[in-house]
Amino acid sequence: MRSAVVLVPVKAFGAAKLRLAGVLAPTERVAFARAMAAHVVAAAAPLAVAVVCDDEDVADFATTHGAEVLWTPGLGLNGAVTEGVARLAAAGVDEVVVAHADLPFATGLAALSGWSATATLVADRHGHGTNVIAVPAAAGFDFAYGPRSFARHRAEAARLGLTERLVHDPCLAWDVDVPADLHPPTELGPLPLAAHPCP
Repeated sequence: MRSAVVLVPVKAFGAAKLRLAGVLAPTERVAFARAMAAHVVAAAAPLAVAVVCDDEDVADFATTHGAEVLWTPGLGLNGAVTEGVARLAAAGVDEVVVAHADLPFATGLAALSGWSATATLVADRHGHGTNVIAVPAAAGFDFAYGPRSFARHRAEAARLGLTERLVHDPCLAWDVDVPADLHPPTELGPLPLAAHPCP
């Protein structure tokens, strides 16, 4: 039995971060998405990591980085995360920390675990999305990513009677979706990954 596992949903690298296509060449964009995912997996230590995916290249990436592969074809993000958490619960995992694969400053994901009957949520820097969420694996949590997901996830925690724990972490709040996200504020420092916008 593993008390807590970090679950990382990873989209096919070739289809990831398409909104960066105007500033990153295709090979740069793929390399950047892969580097961010590797950074998030590393940030889970010392917890075990499972990757939900439906792409063979991503599955190979997960295996190479010591993560368990949870194959979830055709389910979309919400379905894949829900299925992944259910499988981990069935395997005896007590708590799952779901962290997205586009958090270039991610660190200390294990510190978000260990809170019984609690939903720990980390919003994006706009307060709208849910970059990281930790929930009891067997709670039956209904994941609802997309615009305004943070409010939906808070409501779901309340529906399930989970204690709400909101964590404000500027490093975990910084995700990368659009070109402006490649220029973090000075207090975070430069992106720790190789993203070189094309001229």
